[in-house]
Amino acid sequence: MVEATLALRLRIYGRVQGVWYRAWSAEQAVQLGLDGWVRNRSDGTVEVVVRGSGPAVREMVRRCGEGPVAARVSRVDESVEGGPVEPGFRKLPTA
Repeated sequence: MVEATLALRLRIYGRVQGVWYRAWSAEQAVQLGLDGWVRNRSDGTVEVVVRGSGPAVREMVRRCGEGPVAARVSRVDESVEGGPVEPGFRKLPTA
């Protein structure tokens, strides 16, 4: 049986910039075998796009709600990502 692929766009709110959140989330995504990217947003949030098996993507959402030690996550919004997601995981510049 083939596991369904899920792609989500996450927006993480709180104290999530200047606390190594991008690097941490890239490490988490690689550990979980996910494709996608992460970037800071000019409004102080972090945006993450992840694609992979449903359980791995859901685990990434859970981890993003906790964040690295110095982060204080107040909210994670998620939406289905409809566009293509390139293989691998990248850190992108601030948008």
